[in-house]
Amino acid sequence: MNIYLITIIIAYILVVAFGYWLDFLNLSHLKKFGSVIPPEFEGQIDGSLLSKTRDYNVEHTKFGFVSSGFDKIVTLLFIFVLLNIYNSWIESLDFPFILTGLVFFILLTYAETVISMPFSLYNTFKIENKYGFNTMTFKLWVMDTFKSLIISTIIMGLLISAALFLISKSPELWWLWVWSFFLAFEIFMMYISPYVIEPLFHKFTPLEDEELESGIREIMGKAGIKVSRIFKMDASKRTKHTNAYFTGIGKVKRIVLYDTLIEKMDRGEIFAVLAHEVGHWKKKHILKRIIQIEVIALVAIYMSWYFLKSEFLIELFSIDTSSFFAKLILLSFIASIVSFPFGPIFNWVSRKHEDEADRYSFDLTGSGGSMISALVKLSKDNLSNLHPHPLYALFHYSHPPVLERIRKIKKFR
Repeated sequence: MNIYLITIIIAYILVVAFGYWLDFLNLSHLKKFGSVIPPEFEGQIDGSLLSKTRDYNVEHTKFGFVSSGFDKIVTLLFIFVLLNIYNSWIESLDFPFILTGLVFFILLTYAETVISMPFSLYNTFKIENKYGFNTMTFKLWVMDTFKSLIISTIIMGLLISAALFLISKSPELWWLWVWSFFLAFEIFMMYISPYVIEPLFHKFTPLEDEELESGIREIMGKAGIKVSRIFKMDASKRTKHTNAYFTGIGKVKRIVLYDTLIEKMDRGEIFAVLAHEVGHWKKKHILKRIIQIEVIALVAIYMSWYFLKSEFLIELFSIDTSSFFAKLILLSFIASIVSFPFGPIFNWVSRKHEDEADRYSFDLTGSGGSMISALVKLSKDNLSNLHPHPLYALFHYSHPPVLERIRKIKKFR
């Protein structure tokens, strides 16, 4: 075992250990402060609900220890033992290059789906049921899983086939062509997903409350956004969690409200939540995020092209039969280690965008009161951890902790 491989193994162990330490740190912090009612929640939450919130987060964290631990063991087992066997078997089939890649990656996707099923079932029907969130039947879970697998197979098949075709036709410039194709496909999916994929899982109906719809259109009009349709989604068939979102590209948007959101929030709170989403569009956060992701993707694909040209990874991990696909798996494994320290940077940018969207919501609605009450309700309904450890939040929170958000909104006044 050479020094490079030893370094990779040690780095992976350190990353995993640090992640578990963060979880333990957050769990200890929750147990210490979880019974403290913040001033912002006085009169809104009682001791029993706070205890339920603490128990829910503790149980999720402990479940995460088990599920992620199992995932890490399977990953190491596959990389250092099974990949060599699997790769040799796939190569022995002597399929054409594109077909080989399809079989290689789709079989791995199916295996990952099967392995993760027990954890998904336990989380959905044990933990989420226990705390009153899950409303999904087992039959619906099976149908969703089956549909997701079919859709992912079709999309993966298209992406893999096109990417491997470009790789085979342009060995020196495929990194640029593959990146361009993925970007075009992503934009294409943003257009068709609301009309083709989302209706396969949810039922969308026009908003029945004419007064609510009129108010939403008035808010959107103030922001200069034209709304084509406003829909209610039957989220309650699967969960009691609440949400709202925009779909569409350009000036014309579709607004989707969870039926659970309409049920639990008053109109002012709904307007404030939607104004927050408008803030993301008006501040060009979506565009900035796409540019950020695509720049990183371009650099990553170029570096992949550079490393995949050599046999370094094959020799380093002692793979018997050299293949492009085995190299790609090994490179992805190393990339997961290298990318870990950048997580806090991306989260910081995301949290900054959330602050800007909160500010925009305040300016558009003329008050922060409804946004604050909406955040309090969301935290109560979702049993959100009101006391995350700052270091844990740094690595895991794409949104500022709720107390931090509420205190900033109060300063807007």
